[in-house]
Amino acid sequence: MSANSLDFKIKGGKKLSGKVVTNTSKNGAMGLLAASLLNKGTTILHGIPRIEEVNRICEVLESINVELEWIGEKSLKIKADKIDLSNINYESATKTRTILMFIGSLVHTFDDFKIPNSQGCKLGKRSIAAHQLGLEKLGFKVKTEENHYRIYKAGKATKDLAMFESGDTATENLIIAASGLDQTTTLRYISSNYMVQDVCGFMEKFGVKISGFGTPTVKITGVKEFNQDVEYYNSEDPIEAMMWISAALTTQSELTIQRAPLDFLEVELEHLRLMGAKFKLSKPYLSKNGFTRLVDIEIKPSKLKAIDEKIAARPYPGINPDNLPFFVPICALAKGQSLIHDWMFENRAIYFMELTRLGANFHLGDPHRLFIEGVDSFSPAQVVCPPALRPAMIVLIAMLSAKGESILRNVYSIKRGYEEIAERLNELGAEIEVIEN
Repeated sequence: MSANSLDFKIKGGKKLSGKVVTNTSKNGAMGLLAASLLNKGTTILHGIPRIEEVNRICEVLESINVELEWIGEKSLKIKADKIDLSNINYESATKTRTILMFIGSLVHTFDDFKIPNSQGCKLGKRSIAAHQLGLEKLGFKVKTEENHYRIYKAGKATKDLAMFESGDTATENLIIAASGLDQTTTLRYISSNYMVQDVCGFMEKFGVKISGFGTPTVKITGVKEFNQDVEYYNSEDPIEAMMWISAALTTQSELTIQRAPLDFLEVELEHLRLMGAKFKLSKPYLSKNGFTRLVDIEIKPSKLKAIDEKIAARPYPGINPDNLPFFVPICALAKGQSLIHDWMFENRAIYFMELTRLGANFHLGDPHRLFIEGVDSFSPAQVVCPPALRPAMIVLIAMLSAKGESILRNVYSIKRGYEEIAERLNELGAEIEVIEN
């Protein structure tokens, strides 16, 4: 069944109930798959979601002679000791920005090589400056050419590097690259977000020493050779947990979200508490990676109100940029006026306006600021899925709340990042029919 040909027919107004387990993270998997290219031994990664984004990366890996074998449902065995870039799958590579993170590994295999330009979600211009400037300081030049990047060795690596911008994928790229250098490298002003911490945990399996783990400054003592048999567990996805929180609050449901990564949701939960959201947290416990703190979050039906302060994303430990969209359907039903400030992307707030088709009262102040007047309810509608993962998902959430029948067309954007989402929602009481055209 082709993901490009799928629609969702949603009979909205149903309450969700029960318990749902947070899946392991898409973004964590992307960094781990890229980092696995360092290892000439056998890597087994557990908790790799079976989603379209992973499918595209697996297609790229197989095209460069990496051996892949799925073990059970979500464990992937990887052997990357004979990488050959001559037949790299351009079509699959250009559909995801993860291809950029291949650079940090491949610089330790090739002195001069090319990879395809990256794309991913259509969120406006997405600069690779943080990748280019950081890698250059580590001795590797990244040159943008017509339909690819050319990467080659071009100098001596610095031992103390301040990042141009604390982006998640750029930080992962530099950590991977620094882990293969025969020196101790200090990286400053980095992201310490969840996927970055997983890459650090994975690198430590090979004997890389990383001090400052989980902070904006890390010292990385690299190793000369990655040739070990290693297993690693990907951690749970805070963005999926936030999606379930948003779905529960928007549909006025009672829902328990299990295995939610607390350290990457606390700021979001504090904002929701001020909005009147009712929830209860369990005692924290650890993920299988040994360091990510998890909790179970019990959401109750809540009377929601707008808050005076704007709701805006920041690099970790602020509201995660990928979590910000999930405030939109919540604010759409909250009493009063809310301001969502999505400063990071040029186009994403425009996609939020799709909720007006379902009766939301929004005013777009500029491409980044969305003023929201709360309404009593959503109305059913037909909407074509926006070409970006999180905006597409919030349209689905609004449709779950809208009493009546809605159609969400061409749901590939959702299937890029959410595994069996219709089936999982239906198990909780939703009514979604998957239609193949």
